[in-house]
Amino acid sequence: MDRKLHLGCGRTILPGWVNLDVVAMPGVDIIANLDECATTPLPFNDDSFVSFFASHLIEHIRHPLPLMQELHRIAKPGATAIFRLPYGSSDDAYEDPTHVRQYFLQSFGYFSQPYYWRADYGFRGDWLTEKITLYVDRKRYGDKSIDEVLNDIMKYRNVVTEMVAELKAVKPIRESRKDLQIAPRIEIAYTG
Repeated sequence: MDRKLHLGCGRTILPGWVNLDVVAMPGVDIIANLDECATTPLPFNDDSFVSFFASHLIEHIRHPLPLMQELHRIAKPGATAIFRLPYGSSDDAYEDPTHVRQYFLQSFGYFSQPYYWRADYGFRGDWLTEKITLYVDRKRYGDKSIDEVLNDIMKYRNVVTEMVAELKAVKPIRESRKDLQIAPRIEIAYTG
């Protein structure tokens, strides 16, 4: 059976998924603190899941490397992980006092082994960031080229309303070599 894990589900219960949250609520299947993965493994066997989904969760995690390593352990080879979150230079990334970390275009690369070609922090997961979708306002950017939009993203705040990162579990993990880094495909999507 192809199991799917909904991380930090809160009140949004996905039918057909294992719904995990830190708080016991109706529809939550597993109670676990995702910030404690360094000392408390998730209650699943290795290679258990084909899909992971987290909406506005990872920016709340103080220790993302142990979480991503633990997700890698329970991921089947080639499993997908989708993370929805505020873009790092948006007010939304900073205004919520429960947000502890901001994420940008290159942030998810650090969940792969090739990004550790200079240093070793003990991280043993390996996630390939396949695609990042950046959501921008249609009225402001609908007639702009992707280069114009990316230029504004790098220069200004609040251009991106939301980011979606799509990752794939690489097993066995790759070597920690810079030449193995693969840039994700960047796409622009519109709101409004």
